[in-house]
Amino acid sequence: MTSRPVTPIALGFAALGMISLAGCAPGSAIADPTSGSGSTTSSTPSAPARTSAFLDGTYTADGSYQAPSGIESITVELTVVDDVVTAVSTSGHATDHEAQEFQTLFSSAISSEAVGADLATLSVTRVAGSSLTSNGFNSALDDIRSQAA
Repeated sequence: MTSRPVTPIALGFAALGMISLAGCAPGSAIADPTSGSGSTTSSTPSAPARTSAFLDGTYTADGSYQAPSGIESITVELTVVDDVVTAVSTSGHATDHEAQEFQTLFSSAISSEAVGADLATLSVTRVAGSSLTSNGFNSALDDIRSQAA
């Protein structure tokens, strides 16, 4: 077998074929012709944009619950960013002195329970010794989820 000399044209076609194939590889780098500096840009597709279950915003709702003194209520104001609770405040509307004390205790501690939590799964059972006020809070959360959907 005799070897043939490689011509510059043959080398040019081989290089062109290699460049064409390199552009087909996933995640390959492509020269950016507009930069003029030989820098490259990635051809890897970016991840799809994150879709939130809830709209960002501040929402307010009332929740009621059964206490020994009768039906009591609490107003919840909650801020949501990217489905996460970033701020919460409550104000009670108790008609009974004892319920008012529990609502005050609940209001002072709910932020540490709710801020940073995912709105979709947030639910409280007993906050600062108050389990009944928690029921009103969870009721208000259901309304807030509906508003933010």
